[in-house]
Amino acid sequence: MRILNESSVKKYSIIGALLIALGAVAVIFMTEGSVEDKLKEGMEDLAASMVPEAREEYGIEVDDFYVCTERIRPNENLSTILSRYDLPYEVIHEVADKSKNVFDVRNLRVGKSYCIMRSTDSTEQVRYFIYEQDPVNYVVYDFSDTIDVYKGRKPTYTRSRQGSGIINSSLWQTLTENDLDPNMAVRLSEIFAWSIDFYRIHKGDRFKILFDETYVEGERIGVGEIAGVWFQHQGRDYYGYKYAIDDTTTDYFDENGNSLRKAFLKAPLEFRRISSRFNRRRFHPVLKRRRPHLGTDYAAPTGTPVWSIGDGTVVKRAYNRGAGNHIEIRHNGTYSTRYLHLSKFAAGLTQGGRVKQGEIIGYVGTTGLSTGPHLHFEMIKNGGHVDAMQEDIPPGDPVPEECRPSFEQIRDQLTRQLNVIPISEGAPQGTEEDS
Repeated sequence: MRILNESSVKKYSIIGALLIALGAVAVIFMTEGSVEDKLKEGMEDLAASMVPEAREEYGIEVDDFYVCTERIRPNENLSTILSRYDLPYEVIHEVADKSKNVFDVRNLRVGKSYCIMRSTDSTEQVRYFIYEQDPVNYVVYDFSDTIDVYKGRKPTYTRSRQGSGIINSSLWQTLTENDLDPNMAVRLSEIFAWSIDFYRIHKGDRFKILFDETYVEGERIGVGEIAGVWFQHQGRDYYGYKYAIDDTTTDYFDENGNSLRKAFLKAPLEFRRISSRFNRRRFHPVLKRRRPHLGTDYAAPTGTPVWSIGDGTVVKRAYNRGAGNHIEIRHNGTYSTRYLHLSKFAAGLTQGGRVKQGEIIGYVGTTGLSTGPHLHFEMIKNGGHVDAMQEDIPPGDPVPEECRPSFEQIRDQLTRQLNVIPISEGAPQGTEEDS
């Protein structure tokens, strides 16, 4: 084997480089066009590749504008904001009028973000006003030529995540401590609404979740789809698997393919505190004597939506001194439910009308004999009051037989993923994947 010294290596390297260069020149001459043309073309391509892309916000190229982002302050409206930028009142009136069918300018909310884009010439005229309704949706007021008003959406993306936790005080706090969206508590209570009483979550209960999170501009804005969840409540394991039976029917099922959706919702309003339970010997706080409390009291702010726990017919929509504004719904030949002390009834709710499960029928209040805002909820079975918290309601339809193989494949895959998630008391476990 021949060993080259340093000078030999340099010599042969130079010769090699010259041969490569000559070969390149030969190739250029063999192709159409001159060397000069090819070099010019190459320089143009290089220059084009070095030009930075135009910067966009709200779908608008902003490099030629002064951009200012602010938040709506108390007592501000569209007129007061735009007047600061010397827009004539006639123009402001015209844009407010054109906005009527797109967005009511009276709905500008304190604390929401808006953006002003002004021209960079000596006039510095306002060209765009953009109001952010929420982290995704916005309204554009375009003053550039003829006045135009339209809505837009920021691009969003999802990340697949997994999380877990052990409950020490509340589900809400546990989610927060594990860097999970606390609104997950509502989602979980919806999935297990017919299986787990989320008003009786115990210390030591635990969970694992496979889910998506939605992001916009790198910021997490909410919980997406929940694919699978394991929840251990009072030592008992509960599983929930999302499964699409067909293009129009998607639901959550347990490990045996039984629907997690029962005939009735577990509660008639969003996740709230129970202030008084069913008790046949309860001491009445207003009447100051023992009187049966034949329902469950849910403490919630005035105006909290109240929904029907099942499909049915409104058999009473009335007011009296004791129950205040109240509604009674007959669900079938066995069950009826009553909703008392409402601040008001839902628009369009009529006696004799039909309602659907989860439909808003009224709003929490403190009408009648009441010491504060709450919903008094009663369940009547075969003419007699029963404790809705203890009533055993039969489940909905299971996975159809023809879908069993597909469901079991998805169930087994999700179960394997859930099983390997470690129980976390701190940061969430697992990886994140963009989709």
